[in-house]
Amino acid sequence: QIAHVFVDGDEVTGIIDWSEAGQGDALYDLATFTLGHEEHLGDVIAGYGADIDVEVIHAWWSLRSLLAVRWLSEHGFDPFAPGCEVDVLRSRM
Repeated sequence: QIAHVFVDGDEVTGIIDWSEAGQGDALYDLATFTLGHEEHLGDVIAGYGADIDVEVIHAWWSLRSLLAVRWLSEHGFDPFAPGCEVDVLRSRM
């Protein structure tokens, strides 16, 4: 959750709510961070400082979007709204 990261200028000053923290593929985190904001992917990758397989991030975008559609529908959100998960899936086709 980006709202759980506090920054002052370019410096991270705090992080709250670690309830979703766990072990896994770091590229999943980068994909979640940039989901729906592909224009920022290059900057995120540059800041990460490691060799990144962009196709893996694209795959994580697709999986994350597919998994979210049901939850969004069940909780009253429209996954077909512009910029939402279905748009992400369409952009990958």
